[in-house]
Amino acid sequence: MIVIHHLNNSRSQRVLWLLEELGLPYELVRYQRDPKTMLAPKELRAIHPLGKSPVLVDGDITLAESGAIVEYLVGRYGEGRLKPAAGTPDALRYSYFLHYAEGSAMPPLLLKLVFIRMESAPVPFFAKPIARMLARGAQKAFVDPQITLHLDYLEGEIGKTGWFAGNEFSAADIQMSFPLEAASSRATLDATRPGLHGFLERIHARPAYRRALERGGDYDLVRARPG
Repeated sequence: MIVIHHLNNSRSQRVLWLLEELGLPYELVRYQRDPKTMLAPKELRAIHPLGKSPVLVDGDITLAESGAIVEYLVGRYGEGRLKPAAGTPDALRYSYFLHYAEGSAMPPLLLKLVFIRMESAPVPFFAKPIARMLARGAQKAFVDPQITLHLDYLEGEIGKTGWFAGNEFSAADIQMSFPLEAASSRATLDATRPGLHGFLERIHARPAYRRALERGGDYDLVRARPG
């Protein structure tokens, strides 16, 4: 039995979605973020030394990193599903977006979150204006332009076929869901980019996506998403 160690409001939600798309049975072990720090609980370190989610356990295999987990599940259990045929241009796009999602798309979004929290972080009253100025300055000068750059690029890419790896829905779309949901929840992606907005609407309507939400619990990146 596949076991997924799942943290609320995290990347592991898309692994549950993939399992639902593949129709694979799995056991879910849930963990909750600390409400103050928003960090994963220390119990996750007993499963993987980094103490992060998702972590997949399949027999004697323990695997972290959502991209690696997606590749493993599709390769071992996909039976040709959710992946373009090998040796095709779509297969190259598939591999590219599996890695792009975390390697390029997520870093500026994480910085955005850090600086947003920095603006309201508890600091001595005399330091608050300085902290706020630094946070807003970094966002304006670097973070926001980078996010705009990536969203403009992705709007063009999704406009080619409606999916990220050719004409068919694939696991690359599952992997790309998290950075786009993060951008949407932070009010940087909305209906002014119709291609990406439509992509989010299509994936959120998939039955397997809805089942994964029911299994996974709290996932504010969807429930707080602006229309």
